[in-house]
Amino acid sequence: MAHGAEDSELMKYDAWFRDADSGTGRWELDEIVYRSPSGGLLEVAHDLNALKGRSPAAWMQLWDSRYKRTMWPYGSGVWGKKELVLPNIPDADIVSLDEGGTNLFWADRFGRELGIPDLWVKQCGVSHTGSFKDLGMTVLVSQVNHIIKSNKQHIMGVACASTGDTSAALSAYCAAAGITSVVLLPRGKISPAQLIQPIANNSLTLALDTDFDGCMDLVQQLTEDKKLYLANSMNSLRVEGQKTVGIEIVQQFDWEIPDWIFIPGGNLGNVSALYKGFEELKELGVITRIPRIVCCQAEAANPLYRAYKTGWKEFHAITAAETQASAIRIGNPVSRSKAIKALMKHDGRVEQASEQELADASARADRTGLFNCPHTGVALAGLIKFIERGEVKKGERVVVVSTAHGLKFGNVKADYHMGKLPGIISTYANQPVELKADRQSVYDAVMRHMDKTVG
Repeated sequence: MAHGAEDSELMKYDAWFRDADSGTGRWELDEIVYRSPSGGLLEVAHDLNALKGRSPAAWMQLWDSRYKRTMWPYGSGVWGKKELVLPNIPDADIVSLDEGGTNLFWADRFGRELGIPDLWVKQCGVSHTGSFKDLGMTVLVSQVNHIIKSNKQHIMGVACASTGDTSAALSAYCAAAGITSVVLLPRGKISPAQLIQPIANNSLTLALDTDFDGCMDLVQQLTEDKKLYLANSMNSLRVEGQKTVGIEIVQQFDWEIPDWIFIPGGNLGNVSALYKGFEELKELGVITRIPRIVCCQAEAANPLYRAYKTGWKEFHAITAAETQASAIRIGNPVSRSKAIKALMKHDGRVEQASEQELADASARADRTGLFNCPHTGVALAGLIKFIERGEVKKGERVVVVSTAHGLKFGNVKADYHMGKLPGIISTYANQPVELKADRQSVYDAVMRHMDKTVG
């Protein structure tokens, strides 16, 4: 189908902002607005009645025909679902780096070790900037690009607060579009690999003497006059891209629904995004049920877990402590209201992982062919707890969402194996063996290793 025909067909669909709590109000996507008049978060609403004009089978056939193909921009894992993401935008304004379409890794060996052979890891970090944040950023930057090109608003650039992955995604997509980006980072609290990404992409990189929550407060103040567009997940455009993770998982299972999804949570936009994608698929008749979702937090940054343990009676922001899972070191998540609402509605669960548990879970899974970031370690540790308590059963299909590439956190992983992580016993350490360069020394080392590992 030609681009013009695709654009013409998409014009019959519509999307807009509305109040996420009440489901009321309407603000056009071209407006610069992040909250409702009452102060609540917004969400992107879709004309589901119009979308229901196509049958469930026809939606599946259409999305399958585009998946990982070369026709711009529909080969993207996000833009292949354009009707359900951002139907109003012209294709020419889309800023895509071929995000999505990431490997749904069958963790056969690790699953068998845990007693759940139907275990899968959604490798969202195998993407352009190395994290799932690409999925949301392509939508947000595309909409900003559209607003700028159509002269609907005067936007000088885009700004975000970040623990590392958001800034990497924003800087790359803005660089591709030729849009100025500004990132606020907590100084000394992100990995070297994460820090160099916005620097390399020519973003104004501000390392501030505060934590993420302090950066988040400042970036909201910075964007109040609307000269800079706010790119954090409180901007609900990001959710529209991030929700495609769940849609893509179901698609990769030939439109079958897994029983459980475990996902790490920090600012909590990903939790509400997962639920939103599944709810819309169910409304369209593509799926018949929504999987159980478990949001997993580091014990050092666990305000959602604490609220969950009170039966959702109260939520208190905390000062997040130091954690290997630095990207979710967030004590006052801005998307908490959406996440709590979705978790309560669907009987979702919340778990936490100590520093020892997340480090060992990550290293243990690495031994079976994965290469996990610490945040995936949090989700894996949560899964292990559910298995040990008998809540996840042997015959159930489980997906763990891996949010970033392990290469972004090579320093943490190296410190684990070298026994340099403070307070951590490196249970699964594998240190390099230094030898002189002669045949007998190498042979003896190999044989000792074989005796130990093969028996």
